[in-house]
Amino acid sequence: MATAVEPGSQPRTPAPPASLLLASAIGAVYVAAALAVAFRFLPTFWAEYAAPRAGYYGRPVLPVSQIVVFLGLVWVGRRLLLDNAPKGVHGGVFLVISAAVTVFFLWRALALNVGEGVGQIVAGVFAAVLVFFAFRFLSGPTGTGWMVALEEQGWFSTAGYKSSLGQKARRLTILGILLLGGTGIYSLWVARTLPENWALALPFENPGSVTVLPDAQSMVPGLLLALTLWVAFRAVNIPSFAEFLIATEAEMNKVSWTPKRRLAQDTVVVLTTTLIMVLFLLVVDLFWGALLSHRWVGVLPAPKDDKGKTVQAKQEW
Repeated sequence: MATAVEPGSQPRTPAPPASLLLASAIGAVYVAAALAVAFRFLPTFWAEYAAPRAGYYGRPVLPVSQIVVFLGLVWVGRRLLLDNAPKGVHGGVFLVISAAVTVFFLWRALALNVGEGVGQIVAGVFAAVLVFFAFRFLSGPTGTGWMVALEEQGWFSTAGYKSSLGQKARRLTILGILLLGGTGIYSLWVARTLPENWALALPFENPGSVTVLPDAQSMVPGLLLALTLWVAFRAVNIPSFAEFLIATEAEMNKVSWTPKRRLAQDTVVVLTTTLIMVLFLLVVDLFWGALLSHRWVGVLPAPKDDKGKTVQAKQEW
């Protein structure tokens, strides 16, 4: 029996979403622009207009303003660009920026060691080859998988994962990460190894350097502190690691802990037994050492004084 099928009832293939790499590249350009505004143009504006009026007490305001402006621009960009973007775009932005930074520093390392003229052509060809391979990687299945995996792990999200479970284990993990990061940042701050302004030498340019981060002695520790806080928060909310912490705390809750009084009694017993064993072994060692080193037995050599002469045991009657 034939059945009439309406043409409109045929399933339609949905329109393909925007390219993940294209959306990631747009997001990376926006993040780079936000960084330039917050950490390049804002300090220049501050030095020319606000610093003379604010004086010494206004110096801490600049780093806070830079962080606030950068986070505000990122929030606006996320609302405008990334809310309707394909899955994995947050990880894609991170990978695109990482690839761009890697290509730049590799090109810079080569260009600083070659001369002008032919050296410029060689450096340009090298940069083009790096960009080609970076594009092939990011547009391939491996790069796409990394983008999606980074986003699924929640590194770029403020949402928690089963926040009500494993709280003790999570807090201790956060404390450990903060202690490790905090001690490193404190050492960096106290040692004053950072330059006042972070400048990079550029090849084939005059004057040959560009200031990347003004007031690096304050900004770098601040950025590292913010990164440490973010890593400490997100690490305990990665699904796989969070499940491990939850299971660890569940197993620890099954442990039967010794009461305080019983613990004190057992400690006294252990210390007393250890002391008695030490005294017993000392007496046995002295007895057998004296007996076996006696001249009548002669198994062990007789003790000697500082001059190397044999000490004869004194016999008292």
